[in-house]
Amino acid sequence: MHEVSVAEGIRDVIEDEARRHQYRCVREIGLEVGQLANVDTRALRFALDVALRGSLANGSVVTIHEPPGHAWCMRCGDTVELRRRGVGCPACGSYQLAVTDGDQMRIIGMVVD
Repeated sequence: MHEVSVAEGIRDVIEDEARRHQYRCVREIGLEVGQLANVDTRALRFALDVALRGSLANGSVVTIHEPPGHAWCMRCGDTVELRRRGVGCPACGSYQLAVTDGDQMRIIGMVVD
């Protein structure tokens, strides 16, 4: 379950930024986790609940946006939307796809005091 280490990394980034800017607490955290990022968002949410305890973000509201992935099909040349890995091109059925978006994970915002 690599979501625990991901949650700890998110906590560390938030703590570093909060200290650097002298924030007293983090009330809300916005995350973007692409649908092709190989992250189970339910497990991540649980791991964050544990990882944020005792931190400046303890009890914060976490919002996770899950944008779909996009890939370029090497056979037909279309750019297609993908909601998970391991599926063929919806246009031609080819599995020769190069992911172009939706595999990222990032902190997109915080509400702080």
